[in-house]
Amino acid sequence: QVQLQESGPDLVKPSQMLSLTCTVSCEASTRLFSTTFMAWFRQAPGKEREFVAAVSGSGGITFYKDAVKGRFTVSRDNANNTMFLQMNGLKPEDTAVYYCAVKVYNGNEDSEASYDYWGQGTRVTVSS
Repeated sequence: QVQLQESGPDLVKPSQMLSLTCTVSCEASTRLFSTTFMAWFRQAPGKEREFVAAVSGSGGITFYKDAVKGRFTVSRDNANNTMFLQMNGLKPEDTAVYYCAVKVYNGNEDSEASYDYWGQGTRVTVSS
């Protein structure tokens, strides 16, 4: 059984920063968790859910959606089963519900279909 919980501030002004946290509760060992890719996706109002960023088990490999490159940073703390998304220079178009996900099996890191476990999502609103 794997459970994911996102948390973070929900309202910020344009150009400000915020950080999201995803905490994983897993009956399997921390060693298993440290071998899996994790990712952030988001779903804006009226739009499909889209890939934002992914990080490898070791934290050494990352992928980003083009629109967030240079502004967002994904990282993880395997000792505490936690993943982070630092978001700088926020824009109104970053407004969305943000989801974290864990990929246990093979599949493209930027594909929603590749991820096996999902959190409930946390809302981020960027507005003046």
